[in-house]
Amino acid sequence: MAKQSKITRNEKRKAIVERYAARRAELKEIVRRPSSTAGQRLAAREELDRQPRDASATRVRNRDSVDGRPRGYLRRFGLSRVRTRRQAHAGFLPGVTKSSW
Repeated sequence: MAKQSKITRNEKRKAIVERYAARRAELKEIVRRPSSTAGQRLAAREELDRQPRDASATRVRNRDSVDGRPRGYLRRFGLSRVRTRRQAHAGFLPGVTKSSW
């Protein structure tokens, strides 16, 4: 199980990302758009730089939804590889079977 402080920090980051997502998208569009002037691009870039670090979605870590394990995360289930295997063997994941040949 992951440290509770790491899990809590990641949850705070998710909230910050959600709060700033719309404004970040607008600013990134201004920077990306070819019709923007150099002044608009510079102002948008500076505003992006003033935003908190944790406003970037890349700082959020995918973690196991049950115990917070950060490695071996499988998006399809929202679980780590270890927990996915346990739950699949126990029959808690519908449609997932152990392969054998």
